[in-house]
Amino acid sequence: MTTNYALGILGLGVMGRSLAQNFTRNGFLPIGYDVAPKLPADFEVKVTNSLEELVHALTPPRTLFLMVPAGAPVDTAIASLKPYLSRGDLIIDGGNSFFMDTERRVKELAQEGLLFIGTGVSGGESGALWGPSLMPGGSAEAWPMVQKMFESIAAKADDGEPCVGWMGSGGAGHYVKMVHNGIEYGDMQLIAEIYDLLHRGAGISNQELAKIFTRWNEGVLRSYLIEITAQILERMDEETGQPLVDLILDEAAQKGTGKWASQNSFDLGIAIPTINSAVESRMISALKSERIAAAKVLGKTDTFSGDRQHLVAAAEQALYASKIISYAQGLQLLAAASQEYHWNLELSQIVRVWRAGCIIRAALLSDITAAYVANPALPNLLLDKAFKEAVLTRQAAWREVIQTAVGLGIPMLATNASLAYFDAYRSERLPANLTQAQRDYFGAHTYRRIDREGTFHTRWED
Repeated sequence: MTTNYALGILGLGVMGRSLAQNFTRNGFLPIGYDVAPKLPADFEVKVTNSLEELVHALTPPRTLFLMVPAGAPVDTAIASLKPYLSRGDLIIDGGNSFFMDTERRVKELAQEGLLFIGTGVSGGESGALWGPSLMPGGSAEAWPMVQKMFESIAAKADDGEPCVGWMGSGGAGHYVKMVHNGIEYGDMQLIAEIYDLLHRGAGISNQELAKIFTRWNEGVLRSYLIEITAQILERMDEETGQPLVDLILDEAAQKGTGKWASQNSFDLGIAIPTINSAVESRMISALKSERIAAAKVLGKTDTFSGDRQHLVAAAEQALYASKIISYAQGLQLLAAASQEYHWNLELSQIVRVWRAGCIIRAALLSDITAAYVANPALPNLLLDKAFKEAVLTRQAAWREVIQTAVGLGIPMLATNASLAYFDAYRSERLPANLTQAQRDYFGAHTYRRIDREGTFHTRWED
């Protein structure tokens, strides 16, 4: 009897295998292929020995799901598949591809009658296996072909809604995933800075911090990242009996999505300093040998001697306020990209998709969804009544935390950037008037005046 496979999966690494098991469990039988398969003994999904066999095992129109590294490997995989495909077949790229590559692939494959979806897949190995957050975009006519399949494997929010939605044409799906990862960078860095202040600065033990983060996860900070931070801080190393986190080298790696978000923000003219600072913090962390040498000649941090419990309470407030800023910046970048690339992104739907399954899932996402449902044209999350109050009532604690860190010499690049963004955004007047005067002085770039229309130039050296 011939087996009817719903899709082929090319790339059976950890993520590809996990998705294959997820599809199988939800009634969409996959068939897999990998150039160099390293499969566990209990992997029960059918695996082929050739791409030709993989494609021919599917009934047209075929759906091929690529789970290969971003960049050239995706183009290589597409080129390898094309000789066996027919018009109307669909290729899905589930990796962290750069959105402009996805734009190009959609257009190139359309000329050959092939459909293409670039989808963000968030949630790591566990998410892929039990329910990821999915952000597909690309060939619009392809979405009805896979909608039920995607909705079946996606994470389900508390209201039962699947965390997947069509993002838009071209590279929209991968763009949304890129911004998701940018917010993720910001969120992780903010948490790390608060941990550093309380652990290195205030001398609070990892075990005590684990309890603090567990408590925070029961309030407004409730989120996946706060939850796993508590679990990380309480884990002891089996060999040494020491806290495992203290034995991990303080160099943070990155795969490029956060950097892409920063680069694109400059292209679109949107300020995302919290996210940028998170990217920069990882860059500085990579300078380990230089930092060791610098510490010997430039001195080290001071130790906090004040009220620890008061500082912990203030840190909770500062972290929540900064977290709001990170989301506000990411959402403003999405709004600008939607206009620039003609995607018609629906911000409330995007945030709704992030409520479960993904790395940045958090309690406040329901409130963010409500804010954009109430006002789809909201220019900035800080202008929503609920979030305005949330930040304003925390700003004293926010400033106190940063002042404490500055006094101790504890670097808080992202937390500082978050507060500075807030102060700049709410400033009716900024010193850009002086900047414009300087530009006109040395480059005759002209300036505008506040008391009349037009552009002006002054002969400053007369």
